Amino acid sequence: MVYGGGSVGLMGIAARACLAAGGTVTGVITEQLEALEVGLDSVTEKYLVPDMHARKLRMFDLSDGFIALPGGSGTLDEIAEILSWRQLGLHDKPCILLNHRGFWEPLTKLLAQMHDHGFLSQSGRDYFQLAGTPAQALSLLNAQIAPANRPAN
Repeated sequence: MVYGGGSVGLMGIAARACLAAGGTVTGVITEQLEALEVGLDSVTEKYLVPDMHARKLRMFDLSDGFIALPGGSGTLDEIAEILSWRQLGLHDKPCILLNHRGFWEPLTKLLAQMHDHGFLSQSGRDYFQLAGTPAQALSLLNAQIAPANRPAN
């Protein structure tokens, strides 16, 4: 698991669960967030970066694909950048949105509206898949990443 390195919220919970299950966790956290002591110290590997731009780029470089959990403005910023890079052809890594209780439905409607008004050449849905459960999200991700990069189950 590669994530933003925090100890709070859903991602902190997910990181601790991954570690408890014997997985490896790489955290990428900004100097500012680390100074606020919100970094998870038990990660397998930690990268300290100067700012959010460097954080997103490092996480992108370290990742074979992306699963976005429900979240706030930071999550929206991160997934919007990944989707934009996908639209521009800068990557073809899988992007999965964990659509728990329809969380991402407003985004799918917004992307459809952008398409309808001519701002997206495709619906935007072509750049990601929706998953209803964590297990489905992992299954979709594993089906799309290169076999050599797939985690052992």
